[in-house]
Amino acid sequence: MRFQCQPLCTACCDQQGFVWLTEDDILRIAAHLGLTPAAFEERYVYRTKRLRRLRVPRHAQCSFLVKDGDRGGCGIHTVKPLQCRAFPFWPELIDNKREWQKTAKFCPGIERGDLINITLARETAAEMKAAHPNLYQG
Repeated sequence: MRFQCQPLCTACCDQQGFVWLTEDDILRIAAHLGLTPAAFEERYVYRTKRLRRLRVPRHAQCSFLVKDGDRGGCGIHTVKPLQCRAFPFWPELIDNKREWQKTAKFCPGIERGDLINITLARETAAEMKAAHPNLYQG
């Protein structure tokens, strides 16, 4: 496996789907934005009994994605959620060659850069599973 995130690429952010949050994500991002966790949740988080995710804004995939030519990107890059930091080393991609190749069609960083240590990639995938057990049941 090869992967190297490409400069100014936001292809992963443009995909349909939700950004799931851990409690640590909420605390870290709220602090970065100068908000209380409660204020951050009220503005940006959709919560169910067992899951938390970023709200999907109208006409966009993420409230924090900045589309501005060579200055675009993630507005919370330094504190982005685990799910975003872990991409593309998600459980559903690491052990499924077909899904990895499918993801490579939109992600220009896959099959670029140095070889990735599969043990480290699997550790990242395991971190995702542990952080979001309700997404990875079964």
